[in-house]
Parts: sequence; structure tokens; C-alpha cells
Amino acid sequence: MTVYKSLLYLIIEAGLFALYVPLALLRSGPRIETGVVAWLAIPLWVIGGLMVLWSFWAFTFMGHGTPLPLDPPKELVASGPYRYVRNPIYVGVLLIFSGHFLWFGYWSLLMYTILAFLGVHSFILLYEEPTLKRKFGASYEGYLKRVPRWIPRFRSGVLIK
Repeated sequence: MTVYKSLLYLIIEAGLFALYVPLALLRSGPRIETGVVAWLAIPLWVIGGLMVLWSFWAFTFMGHGTPLPLDPPKELVASGPYRYVRNPIYVGVLLIFSGHFLWFGYWSLLMYTILAFLGVHSFILLYEEPTLKRKFGASYEGYLKRVPRWIPRFRSGVLIK
């Protein structure tokens, strides 16, 4: 049942906010020509999409829950993409949004990306992290110390866990 709930959440949440809203509603207004830089959108979409899917898989099969705050994982997920950053779903979606801006060049898509980041960051600070601290205690505190929130750590060009 968890698999179906995760899949439904992926389709509704990611489909609505990462695809429908930016591509149907925000492709208007002032625009810039992004030129050859627009092609960076393709790896951003691929990397972002893979991060989102890998994260959903980890929540569903390693955490035995869903990314939905009303049905969170039963176990702390600190492996898979979560060993590199604490919020890989949000990072993946922000990469997708950035790709939309680069490809289409509408300023509204860039503003959507910025507002999404600010909203998600606030949600993490005010709700998600305090809730996870209460639920998982010392193991989550240790995870907070080991794993960065947004940007993975690199040493000598190598991604570190």
C-alpha cells in the first residue's frame, strides 16, 4: 500500500508543482534569450528527475513510508541520496525548475524557483527538522551533523558521504 501512496504523491505533487504549474501557467511575461546555455536544462532535468525518483524509492523501500508529511517514513532514511544531502527531493525539484528557466527563459520561472526554494527552506526549518528531531532523536541529530542540507560535500573533486 505504501508503494501506491508514494506513487500517487509523486504524480500529484511532483506532477503538479514541477511540471504543470511551471510549464502551463508560468510561461508568460518577460523573457530572456538564454542561447546555448539553454542546453544545460537537459542535464538539470535528468539529474533532478533521477534525484526525485531515487529519493521516493528510498522513502518507500528503506523508510517504509512516503515523502508526504502526513504519512512519513517509519525509519530514518540516511542512505541512498540522503547520504549526500538531507533534502534530495527538494534539490532535484529545484534543479528541474532551474532547467525550465534556462530552456524557456521566462523570468516568472526563475521567480517560481526562488520562491519555491524560500518556501521549502522555511518549511524545513520550521516544521520538518524539528519534527524529525522529536521523532528520531539522537540518530537524527547525528545525521544533521554528518550530512549537509542542500549542497553535497566534495573533497578533491570526489563526492564524500
